[in-house]
Amino acid sequence: MSDDFWARRWREGQIGFHEGAPNAFLQAHAARLGDAKRVFVPLCGKSEDLAFLAARGHTVVGVELVEDAVRAFFDEHGLAPAVTPRGPLTAYAHGAITLLVGDLFDATPDLVGAVDALYDRAALIALPEDVRARYVAHLRALLLPGAAGLVVTVEYPQEAMAGPPFAVPEAEVRRLYDGLAVECIDRRPAAGGRVAALGAAAEECVFVVRF
Repeated sequence: MSDDFWARRWREGQIGFHEGAPNAFLQAHAARLGDAKRVFVPLCGKSEDLAFLAARGHTVVGVELVEDAVRAFFDEHGLAPAVTPRGPLTAYAHGAITLLVGDLFDATPDLVGAVDALYDRAALIALPEDVRARYVAHLRALLLPGAAGLVVTVEYPQEAMAGPPFAVPEAEVRRLYDGLAVECIDRRPAAGGRVAALGAAAEECVFVVRF
């Protein structure tokens, strides 16, 4: 999707992907990330998952294309972040949370710093099929060896709805993360957002990936 597409969604308040509360999978399985990890959250928006992870003792590094979303996160939490340029990105930082504004593919290991955990609820499923392999390759370059990741996907007949969110079946997750340990640990009917309207045909899944 184009940068303008996402900027327009935020500007017009078309953010059905924003849950407004910590994700149920994250609440159930956060321990899989380990203790006091530095967690990378791609395409983070203003997710409440960021605050949830920080409250569990993690340091959180998010990347978000739309600056309005990052400003909204700190405003809604009553926080005044320090704002500094970081290469082609802009860093908003307060306490344990740093959110980088800009293109995810501009986020290099030097700019992000060492990250030893991944939480992906809204990135993989937001990307068209022809971008996903590049995205996962980019993650592999950012995450430290041995890092644990929680990856949330949705499964539904793609022809039933135009994404995003896009359907990413288990077979594709395993293919994208080929060579890494991948375990599906939970599934449940899709709740909330456009996908839930598909009823029994839609399911959310969460995987543990070991880098």
